[in-house]
Amino acid sequence: MTLIGVRLLALAALPVLGGCATAAMEASPVTAATEARGQVVPVEPAEPTWAAPDPEMDRTIDALMARMTIEDKVGQLTLLTSDWESTGPTMRDTYKQDIRSGRVGAIFNAYTSAYTRELQRLAVEETRLGIPLLFGYDVIHGHRTIFPISLGEAASWDMTAVEKAARVSALEASAEGLHWTFSPMVDIARDARWGRISEGAGEDVYLGSQVARARVRGYQGDDLGATDTILATAKHFAGYGAAQAGRDYHTVDISERTLRDVYLPPFEAAVDEGVATFMTAFNEYDGVPASGSRYLLTDVLRDQWGFDGFVVTDYTSINEMVPHGYAKDLKQAGEQALDAGVDMDMQGAVFMDHLAQSVADGKVEMAAVDRAVRRILEMKYRLGLFEDPYRYADEAREKATLYKPEFLEAARDVARKSMVLLKNEGNALPLAASAKRIAVIGPLGNSKPDMIGSWAAAGDRGTRPVTVLEGMQANARDGVSVEYAKGASYEFADEGKTDGFAEALALAERSDVIVATMGEKWDMTGEAASRTSLDLPGNQQALLEKLVATGKPVVLVLMSGRPNSVTWANDNVPAILHAWYPGTQGGHAVADVVYGDYNPSGKLPVTFPRTVGQVPIHYDMKNTGRPIELGEPGAKYVSRYLNTSNDPLYRFGYGLSYTSFAYSPATLSAPTMGAGGSITASATITNTGDVAGEEVVQLYVRDLVGSVTRPVQELKGFEKIALQPGESRTVSFTLKPADLAFTRGDMSHGWEPGEFRLWIAPSSGAEAATPVTFRLTE
Repeated sequence: MTLIGVRLLALAALPVLGGCATAAMEASPVTAATEARGQVVPVEPAEPTWAAPDPEMDRTIDALMARMTIEDKVGQLTLLTSDWESTGPTMRDTYKQDIRSGRVGAIFNAYTSAYTRELQRLAVEETRLGIPLLFGYDVIHGHRTIFPISLGEAASWDMTAVEKAARVSALEASAEGLHWTFSPMVDIARDARWGRISEGAGEDVYLGSQVARARVRGYQGDDLGATDTILATAKHFAGYGAAQAGRDYHTVDISERTLRDVYLPPFEAAVDEGVATFMTAFNEYDGVPASGSRYLLTDVLRDQWGFDGFVVTDYTSINEMVPHGYAKDLKQAGEQALDAGVDMDMQGAVFMDHLAQSVADGKVEMAAVDRAVRRILEMKYRLGLFEDPYRYADEAREKATLYKPEFLEAARDVARKSMVLLKNEGNALPLAASAKRIAVIGPLGNSKPDMIGSWAAAGDRGTRPVTVLEGMQANARDGVSVEYAKGASYEFADEGKTDGFAEALALAERSDVIVATMGEKWDMTGEAASRTSLDLPGNQQALLEKLVATGKPVVLVLMSGRPNSVTWANDNVPAILHAWYPGTQGGHAVADVVYGDYNPSGKLPVTFPRTVGQVPIHYDMKNTGRPIELGEPGAKYVSRYLNTSNDPLYRFGYGLSYTSFAYSPATLSAPTMGAGGSITASATITNTGDVAGEEVVQLYVRDLVGSVTRPVQELKGFEKIALQPGESRTVSFTLKPADLAFTRGDMSHGWEPGEFRLWIAPSSGAEAATPVTFRLTE
């Protein structure tokens, strides 16, 4: 296999305009001579501040390791869960004794300052060497204060908001004794059947890379030694989002070109942003399980990208190399994992049980063990744990930090920004002032657990979340009543039942407008939550049809963690608002949008199919030799379906507003761009409506001819701007040749001269705007 010998993504941190998202792009610095050959050479990334040389740290760790036995060293490579929570089949209930005996160096699923202090005391005061523990947890989209699910945050296209959510998460998590989060998940996901699509940033490489950077910045801040920051983890390395048939933990079979151009760039962006740790994936790549892939963990991550942190496996993934058929037993699996570049074994206890014997047998070199141990001890040192092991266990700080009013307000604000208005026929939203009697109907209308979705960390699922009903009641205008009926069920087993329909329809008949709150139960997305259907589960669709048949105005508030095939609703319901799982303050945020106190500005980070039969579907697919455009209507021998359009229901980047925006034709600073040069594309955006609003202006490019086929469009930049009614603003994007680089026919990474189309548009799709053309010359 050809090694990835170049930088795949070296975009500089992008400026924020108007407190919103990214503006123009900067590519990797390269020499003119190199650009002339179209080759993008490796560029040394800026070393993260936490990785700066520290002679005192080296002396401390050298002295400590000189005293460590092989058993002590193996203990530092072992991560076990406490008995608070479990996300897999294996549970060691002896973890406290394991801590006392020095057999474990890190614990996850343990939080609160009191509990982590107790466990830390066992490690520091009751072991021979007193090495402090590292505490980790799945802080994915909030810790106590829960923000929208990760896919929802990405729908904001607002990197300031995404970073803020991660920052609040770090403040709360660190106040409860945590040092480390298993986030961000930066897997590109293009199959809506896969439940973990909810945990990432969607289908696009560029957007996903910017979100990865923002989350790393939010979690880690500028100083890992500060007690209000936590280590971030880029996961799952690599290709996990390409699981066949959208089935979690399933095989991945993709080309090296696809790996390089689609699945690796967000991980490299995380490295460039200084991410402290990596997590391996459950899947295999090129026939080798990721936890045993030296190609991924050493050749790419260490040697080519210069990663300085440590690598932890996913839950029992070393053990799983045996059923994969890659290792004959657990001992061999542990040897393969350490040799590949794994530093820490999560929960499987393979290193704990077998690694010392592997060293004794000569199967593993002590130098390899020492390298892994040093990486982990260095991170503990940089966190300040050797100086003060209890520095994160501060009960007064914990009490003063959790659920701060400003955190709750931030959660409400990010939730508003994440919502995507998919349809708004006849200005059904915001609700008219004449709507005095509002019916909230549906299983997600008054369900606290569903508001915060999966991976809700330590969020209080039972009492803290504000439901849609509560939010709409609390924010209703004088004289407006809001009543609720569940009406339907989202449970699969309830399909075909009509229990609750009569109550819901009676409420609908006596109301002025119906807000149908439907979607998926919170645990229908996330890990181990794949589906073969994207339709509304249970009997919700049947009730929705009856609600529309009443003739009353219907607004569908959709809540889920994936794209759903809501074609019937799109054809028959006047307004559709996708709220994802909006978090602790989600009900207030929904009310803000529905009542018109906030103008929705979200855009889809993932394509919505008309039917599951179109999946996988994404905007940047390759063209075919028989594109449908070449055939007459109804032509048979072109790439099409017999029974539905090729087009998705909603495109990537799509989202409506309560106002309207006009785009001028794009202009270019020059018709050509030479090696070492640049070209600037501009368009003027005007708010042509009656209310202020935000618009995500998107830049797309198509390379018309290449040494290998190229996508029909690729996102290359975006900027979120706020405009008053009648206000105009010119938005500009600067491209350099390196921004147009890809994995070429000879597997080198670089750009090629040729003709390109460029769009500045409100969404993907060739029809979204009129393209302009430029040439890239040698």
